[in-house]
Amino acid sequence: MEQFDQSLEAFMDSVGWLAPFLFILLHLVRPLLFLPVIAVCVAGGFLFGFFEGAFLSFIGLTLMSWVSYLLVNKFPKFQDKMARLKDKIFPDRTLSVFQVMILRIMPFVHFHLLSLYLMEMTKTLKEYMIISALGLIAPAILYTAFGRAITEFPWYTTLSMFILLAAIFSFIEKWHNSKAQSN
Repeated sequence: MEQFDQSLEAFMDSVGWLAPFLFILLHLVRPLLFLPVIAVCVAGGFLFGFFEGAFLSFIGLTLMSWVSYLLVNKFPKFQDKMARLKDKIFPDRTLSVFQVMILRIMPFVHFHLLSLYLMEMTKTLKEYMIISALGLIAPAILYTAFGRAITEFPWYTTLSMFILLAAIFSFIEKWHNSKAQSN
């Protein structure tokens, strides 16, 4: 693993000023390579440092949100596939914007699926991109800053973090449902 880190760092040094653009491009091709978001953001923190890595990850994730919007709206088969996945993972469930934002923080939750939820909640591309970008700030920062540490935590610490996020998600769902019933 150490040799991989050294060779990756050497490659990034050799490409010079193109490195940030290649990193953003990596975010865009990440789904094709079956790389989790957290892995790419951790690499950004390793290669560029916290601030630049988080900023570049935010740009890459925001562009990926835009690509998701185009895929869903231009390719009906892709939209059908995402809708089937949505029905399979979250059957008969409506998520709030805050719940989608919490799920975006959780690693390994399908990025395009969460984008589909946001598309269904918004009316225009502009509205979707604003809400999506706001929801990408936390994952870009957290994954870049803590992604490496999270992967090195003992299993029970990682499990505790997931349980905490699940509890927050559940609380928001109950609050959202009680608010909807009172209206």
